[in-house]
Amino acid sequence: MKTGVQLKKPFGTARMVEITHASYLSWEDAFSVEFEDSLSFLEPHRTIRQAAEISDRAIPIEVAVDDSRIGFRIRYDTGELAEISWAFIRELPPSLG
Repeated sequence: MKTGVQLKKPFGTARMVEITHASYLSWEDAFSVEFEDSLSFLEPHRTIRQAAEISDRAIPIEVAVDDSRIGFRIRYDTGELAEISWAFIRELPPSLG
């Protein structure tokens, strides 16, 4: 069985695949993101919160896939908004070295 780390591609090398569904799983404190090629990833909320600079007390109240299907938005009860691209989920972060 392959893990998420093995399926993610190095930064800048993943093939663009549209997102078909995204949802927040409160019991996992993670986002489930499904793609057109049938792959799905469970992305920890902590990772998204840090990348989008969302406050620790914010609670997701709405998750919506963009009309273009190349990303999704998370609206929080604090009024904050996180916009997540397909590449954030499908690729490994770039090396900063």
